[in-house]
Amino acid sequence: MDLTVVAYVVYLVVSISLTVWVARTLSHNGRVFLADVLHGNEKLADAVNHLLVVGFYLVNLGFVALYLSGDDDIADTRGIFEALSTKLGVVLLVLGVMHLGNVWVLNKIRRRGVMEREQLPPVPPQGWAAPPVAGA
Repeated sequence: MDLTVVAYVVYLVVSISLTVWVARTLSHNGRVFLADVLHGNEKLADAVNHLLVVGFYLVNLGFVALYLSGDDDIADTRGIFEALSTKLGVVLLVLGVMHLGNVWVLNKIRRRGVMEREQLPPVPPQGWAAPPVAGA
């Protein structure tokens, strides 16, 4: 069997496994964060969480597929490890950037919600007072 094909198979198995693991971890642990961002609306938090996971899969698996092809033929075992370390390192960096991007956007949404909550008075107004008349 051609060593380039072996490298492709190992790359795909490891990259897809990492993508699935990261997506499941983010989905499981991000649900609580989303519920807080969305003011305790559990159904909406689950829906947004699912949409984020689907988008995460599409972007990362698309990148893994596009990054599959290699420029050089692999001649020996050392070449397999070198090609895999480069490809998997880039995939891990993309997964990390995607994660940080998701957290950054959700944190901005959460901060906006906290600011909106702070702008509301803690007690509704009891009545209306007329402004003082000048010169009276």
